[in-house]
Amino acid sequence: MTGRWREVAAAGHANDEPTARAALGSSDNTDRVLALGALQRMGRLSDDDVRASFTDVAAGVRRRGVMIAAGRPSISLLSMLADPDVTVVEAAAWAAGEQERVGDDVLGALVVLATDATDALVREASVAALGAIGDERGLPAILAGCNDKSAIRRRAVLALAPFSGADVDAALAAALEDRDWQVRQAAEDIAPFMRDG
Repeated sequence: MTGRWREVAAAGHANDEPTARAALGSSDNTDRVLALGALQRMGRLSDDDVRASFTDVAAGVRRRGVMIAAGRPSISLLSMLADPDVTVVEAAAWAAGEQERVGDDVLGALVVLATDATDALVREASVAALGAIGDERGLPAILAGCNDKSAIRRRAVLALAPFSGADVDAALAAALEDRDWQVRQAAEDIAPFMRDG
């Protein structure tokens, strides 16, 4: 264990930018993750710092960077939706759904991931992000998710909330009869709001 972890983590609480910034260049992956958090805490983490984390050799650092980018719509997550590590892609999909706005390229990438990603968690996170974004262009992928694995079906049903139309009504009706109780529960939870809509 490196002796710098505690020091780097404490830097964020002590407003010690030099220590945190020096840790961005550390050879220790955890130092770099903690440095991002410390600089974020003290309000000294720039968009360029976040973008630089996207090219880090360690998936954990890239994952921390994309989670921070969730609150920074000026940072595109497009490249991270194609990261070689699926945990980074999952985090990037979640982060895209949290951003105030996303570009058409990110929206398109989420649509592809929601339907074509081999990793189920990536599909689930992408479906959830499309629901959070609420763009009609994402609806076909959400509807496809209503026929995926149970965890994805549950997430897809919740993602239907911002939408309306005959296809949405049909998917919700099917979800109310789903074999998985969590999918049925999700449908029951949103059905009253969609009727009142």
